[in-house]
Amino acid sequence: MKILLTAVNAKYIHSNLGIYSLKAYADQVLGLGEAGGRNAREENRETGTCREDLAEPCIELAEYTINHQLDLILQDIFRREPDVIAFSCYIWNIEYIRYLIADLGKILPDVPIWLGGPEVSFDAANVLRELPEVTGIIKGEGEETFARLAGYYVDKWCEKGTDSGKSLPDIQSGLEDIPGLAFRLPDGTLADTGVRQVMDMSRIPFPYKHMDIKDLEHRIIYYESSRGCPFSCSYCLSSIDKSVRFRSLELVLDELAYFLAARVPQVKFVDRTFNCNKKHAMAIWQFIQSQDNGVTNFHFEIAADLLDQEQMELLSLMRPGLVQLEIGVQSTNPDTLKAIRRKTDIDEIRRITGTINKGHNVHQHLDLIAGLPNENLECFRRSFNQVYSMEPEQLQLGFLKVLKGSYMEEMAPSYGLCYSSRPPYEVLSTRWLSYRDILELKGVEDMVEVYYNSRQFVHTLAELAGEYGSPYEMFLDMAAYYRENHLSGISHSRIARYEILYSIIARHGAAGMDASVMERFRDLLMYDLYLRENVKSRPSFARDQSPYKQAVRQFFQREEECPLYLANYEGYDSRQMSKMAHIEAMGDGTLVLFDYRHRDPLTYNARAFRIR
Repeated sequence: MKILLTAVNAKYIHSNLGIYSLKAYADQVLGLGEAGGRNAREENRETGTCREDLAEPCIELAEYTINHQLDLILQDIFRREPDVIAFSCYIWNIEYIRYLIADLGKILPDVPIWLGGPEVSFDAANVLRELPEVTGIIKGEGEETFARLAGYYVDKWCEKGTDSGKSLPDIQSGLEDIPGLAFRLPDGTLADTGVRQVMDMSRIPFPYKHMDIKDLEHRIIYYESSRGCPFSCSYCLSSIDKSVRFRSLELVLDELAYFLAARVPQVKFVDRTFNCNKKHAMAIWQFIQSQDNGVTNFHFEIAADLLDQEQMELLSLMRPGLVQLEIGVQSTNPDTLKAIRRKTDIDEIRRITGTINKGHNVHQHLDLIAGLPNENLECFRRSFNQVYSMEPEQLQLGFLKVLKGSYMEEMAPSYGLCYSSRPPYEVLSTRWLSYRDILELKGVEDMVEVYYNSRQFVHTLAELAGEYGSPYEMFLDMAAYYRENHLSGISHSRIARYEILYSIIARHGAAGMDASVMERFRDLLMYDLYLRENVKSRPSFARDQSPYKQAVRQFFQREEECPLYLANYEGYDSRQMSKMAHIEAMGDGTLVLFDYRHRDPLTYNARAFRIR
């Protein structure tokens, strides 16, 4: 007997912590898999002995992505021969799951299909009415509920050697005694067993304990040390659960030690506000700092204005690249912050992010949300420019999603919120923003992603923003150029992106930029290009380097004989050195050396010297 826990993730690099936790807890409670044998199962379930001629029941994981062809997912699920299927549902995958279950209901008509996750938890009755193939829904926090549900099916299987089918045989079937479910009865009516109380997080087994960590070698490892959020942001479902609960620090540190020993590339904490409890946060940060393996990176979502001096001092000790901080600013407009019930001290965030930047060891990711109440286009421009000036490594410009069950959904009529009827329910217009305004912001978002968040144009953008008067106007002009030249929606090569930006600068320069300034931008673009990679292809605007060949050759010959800049290149001759490093001649004849054997640990940029 097989229960198939199924996830359709947004990207291959993502792993689904939700289904891992469900399986780990159910295996422990029921004594399945690595967590126990038949005797443990019988003791935990307090049921009779399973038929000896039947295979052991199991809970199996299946992970796909939204980039997989639906037919291939369908085929794979069918070949796994599940007796029960359960899907993890979010805004990014619900459309795919709707298509899947419509066909699964045809090819596996007797297999119960259950849904869980935030996209179905808060509107269970309507989901069941819309999707006749679905047997029922697990509402809210799922570990206890799923374990009871799995036990129900295992018991039925042990008793009859078969599952009970999509519909319950009678009202006394047992499901009505499991809190946290909504399901359909044989007569077509719907049953709802209410909401289950949240559980002690320390009771959940470590989800990765019996997994082969090598299966996640090229994926982000998601981990949670707390659930719930103390804040009440109106657009967020986490605000519904204000009962912030923490996993035992003893367990957390032991589990982090497992990741460190396995040398996994990245562990991303999914805690909604990681540093809402100082003692908890400090203990974890002290541990990863003291046990740093030089490889593993840890990502945290924090409230920056909660950081105090002691926490800042600890962060300053971190190895460059050990820690990433994601900070939700969302808006700098006081009226907007008040409307979304978000308590944020923008001046304090600016001070703290600036202090962190000075340490040059912690990656900062700042978030903005477009489409919030009381924020028109001009207000958003100010928010954007203010957050941009904080110089984060990443600036995420997101758009409001009106999530089911959120306070924002309740307030949508009064805000004039018009949003997509399809997931992810993204804003189309508000009382303060027209759809045309939204399109303008979409263009800016695209350019920020290509030119800012790639970190490939850092020095060029730093100076270019000054020529436009503001960063927002710079990205707005970029978006206009892309649109006018039909460049949007195309995957451009890295060299092509440099050539496009050069053309954008040239067009802007034609309106009055001094020729020497234009030449300065040509140098900056080449500098940014070679900082990251010793590219062999050169952009069309690149300067002819042939007049400097002799000087470059002589430099590497000197370094071979008596190294001054390339001291760690012992054993390589001058020709080999010239291929391993790069020298670029700038417009004024200055030679810049790019040393790729020495890189900035935070940005991965090559070490650069002006050698003449």
